[in-house]
Amino acid sequence: MGLVQKDAFRTMIISYVGIVLGYLNKGLLFLWLFNPAQIGLINLIVTVGTLFAQLANLGSVFTVWKFFPFFKNQDKKHHGFLPFILLIVLIGVLAFTLLYVGFSEPIQERYAKKSAMFNEYYYWILPIGISYVIFIVLESYLRSLYKNIISVFAYEIVLRVATTILLLLYAIGWVSFESFVIWHSLLYIIPCLILFVYLVRINEFNLRYSSIQISKRFKRIIFQFSSFYYLNSLGVVLVTSLDVMMLAEMVGLAETGIYSLVVFLSGALQVPYRSVLRVSSPLVAEYWKHRELDKMKDLYRKVSSVSLVLGLGMFLLFWLNIDFLVSFKPEFASGKWIFLALMIGRLVDMYFGLNGAIFTTSKKYRYELIFTIILIGTVWLLNLILIPEWGGLGAAISTSVAYILFNLGRLFFVWRIYRIHPFMRNQFIVIGLFLVTMVAGYFTEGLINNKWIQCLFESTLVILLFAIPIYIFKLENETISYFKKALGFVKGKLSKK
Repeated sequence: MGLVQKDAFRTMIISYVGIVLGYLNKGLLFLWLFNPAQIGLINLIVTVGTLFAQLANLGSVFTVWKFFPFFKNQDKKHHGFLPFILLIVLIGVLAFTLLYVGFSEPIQERYAKKSAMFNEYYYWILPIGISYVIFIVLESYLRSLYKNIISVFAYEIVLRVATTILLLLYAIGWVSFESFVIWHSLLYIIPCLILFVYLVRINEFNLRYSSIQISKRFKRIIFQFSSFYYLNSLGVVLVTSLDVMMLAEMVGLAETGIYSLVVFLSGALQVPYRSVLRVSSPLVAEYWKHRELDKMKDLYRKVSSVSLVLGLGMFLLFWLNIDFLVSFKPEFASGKWIFLALMIGRLVDMYFGLNGAIFTTSKKYRYELIFTIILIGTVWLLNLILIPEWGGLGAAISTSVAYILFNLGRLFFVWRIYRIHPFMRNQFIVIGLFLVTMVAGYFTEGLINNKWIQCLFESTLVILLFAIPIYIFKLENETISYFKKALGFVKGKLSKK
C-alpha cells in the first residue's frame, strides 16, 4: 500500500487543485456568464464527446491494465504493445466517426424539439471524442508504468486553466458564445499532446508497427478479452451518459444544465477515491499475474475503507452546508435533492469500487456481461419512467439505483468465486459516526441566523463528531496516514519559507 499511498496522495493533491479550478470555472464563471440552457448545451457536448471516446476505444483501456504486465520489457519496447493498442484505437475512431456522421439526421431529429441548439454544434463533439479516446489510452499505458502524475496534471490542471482563460476572454467580449463552444471543444487536444510529449521524453513513445512482437495466440486472447470487456464497459459508460442525453431529449437544455452542474459538484467528492483507484487498479493485474490473492484481499479492504471514510466525510461537509451553497443561486435550489440522490449511488460505488478492477482483470470477466445487461436495462427503463415525471431528480434516482444494483451484483460474485470482500468491523463504526453526525446536523439546521457562521458551525460539527473520533480511535489507519502526510507537506512548505 506504500506505493499506492504515495502516488494517490500526489494525484489527490493535484486533483483537488483541479477541483478548485473546476469550481472557479463551472461553479462561478459558468453561473455568472451563461444561462442554464447554455450550461446544458456545453455539458451535453462534453458528455456525448466522452461517450464517443468510450465507444471508440474498443475496450483497449482495460486491455492495457490486464495484459501490459505480460509484455513489460523496456529493452524490447514492451514487444510493441503501445503501437498495437493504438492501432486498435485508430480502427475504433474511424468506425465511430463514420457512424456518427452517417446517423446525424436521425440523432438530430431526437433533439430538434427540446434541445435544438445542440444540433447547431453537432459535429464539434468529434474533437472532444477523438482527443479524449487517445488521452485515456495513453493515460492507462502510463498508469501501467506507474506514472500517474503527468496525466492528472494535464487533464485536471492544464485543461482547466485553458478553460478559465477562454471563459475570461468570453467575459470581456473577445469571444462570442459560438466561438467559445468551438474553442472549448478544441481545448481537449492539449492534454493529449502533453502525454505524447511526455512519452517521448521518457523514451516510451513507440509507433513502429514492425516492433509488434505479440503472438497470434496472445492476440486472439487479447481480442477476446477486449470484445467482452467492451460490451461490459458499455454499462458504466451509458450510466454516466444516458441521464444527461435523455434529459436533454425529453426535458430540455435548462434542466440538463442544472443536473450536469450538480453532477460536476458531486464529482468533487470522488476525488480521493479516484486517486486511490487510479494507482490501485494496475496492482490488481500484477496480483492476478502472480496469483497473490492475499495481497489482493488486503488491497481491496484498504482501498474500500479509505474510500468509505473520505467519501462519507466529504459528503457530510457538503450536505450539511447544501442550503448555504445553493442560496447564492436560487434557480439551482432543485439541485439539492438531485445531489442527495446521486451521492447515495456514488458512495456505494466508491466503497465497492475496486471490485470492478478485480472482476474485469480476472479469468471470470466474461460473466460481467450479465451485470452489464441488467445495468443498461435498469437505467434506461427507470429514466423513461422517472425523467418525464421528476426531471433531473428522476435521472439521479435512476443512476443511483443502477450503481447500487451493479456493485452489489459484482460484490456477491467476487465473494462467491474468490472469497474476497471489503468488509471490516471498523467500517461499521465509521458508518455509525456518519449517522450520528447526520442526525446532529439535522437538529442544528438553521440554529444560527447568520448563514456564514452556520456554515462554520456545521463544518465544525463534522470535525468533532466524525473526523476526530476516527483519528483518536484509529478507525482507519490509511486515512490517518494520508492526513499526517498532508500536514507534513504543508509544514514542509511553510518551513522552507
